[in-house]
This record gives sequence, structure tokens and C-alpha cells, in this order.
Amino acid sequence: MTTRHPAELPLGPALGLLQRLWRLNHALERLSSRMERQLGVTAQQRLVIRCLGKYPGMTAGQLAGLLHVDPGTVSAALNRLERKGLVLRRRDPKDKRRASLGLTERGRDLDRPSDGTVESAVERAMLGAGPLELDAATALLDRIVAALEHESAS
Repeated sequence: MTTRHPAELPLGPALGLLQRLWRLNHALERLSSRMERQLGVTAQQRLVIRCLGKYPGMTAGQLAGLLHVDPGTVSAALNRLERKGLVLRRRDPKDKRRASLGLTERGRDLDRPSDGTVESAVERAMLGAGPLELDAATALLDRIVAALEHESAS
């Protein structure tokens, strides 16, 4: 093992990007934990709240599609938010299996821009980026997701 500082150790493009993604994940988890202590919801739960505030009346299946996650993942998040008194499920009178989703008054209080949240940090980071840089970052992330999904399906 070399005596160089870890930041000076080259990893190469793929491992270097993975190191940054791991660092990103760690930063997201740390801020999410702080959000839960301060706001009562995690970053993921807040994303659900923000989506339901933007598109009230959507179903759990539509929300899962919007977030590109498994319906079971959305269902678990919705159950937690419902127990916290932040989300309401309204049964469809014509089809009792379907429910539209909405926010309670407490949920609507959380559905506004707020400092100290993941989305506020992302918005600040995006301020200095132009459209081409944002498009390139989005395209690369989409390609990484597609490659990971392909590997996991094999």
C-alpha cells in the first residue's frame, strides 16, 4: 500500500465515478436523517409529499411510475406518511380497489420550498449549471441506471 493520501490515489473513470456516486449516496442519507429529525420526514418521504402536492389525486401506481420505483416501495412510504397524518387515501366510489392520494393539512404545510432539504441543496447546485451541463448530467445518469437495470435483469 502506498503512503499517498487517499484523495491522490487514481481509481480510473468507472471506479472514480462510482466513488462519487457512493459519496453522493452518503450525503443524501446524512441530510435525509437530519431532515427526519428536523421536519419529521426523510428526503424520500418529502419527495412523495412534493409529488402529491404537485399532482393531487394520483394513484399509488401512478406515483410509483413517476418515481420509477416498485409499487411496494411506494406503498410502504405511503403507509408511513399516512400514519404520520400527512397523506390521505380516498377510495374510488366506483372501484374500491383504487384510491386517489392527497395531502392532509399537515402534509400541505411540508409541501413548500424549505431550506435544509435535499431539493434545496440540489437547486443551489444546479444554479451554476447551464442547460447543456444539466442535459449531459441527466443523460449520463439515465445511461448508468439503464446499465444497472440491464445487469440486474440478467
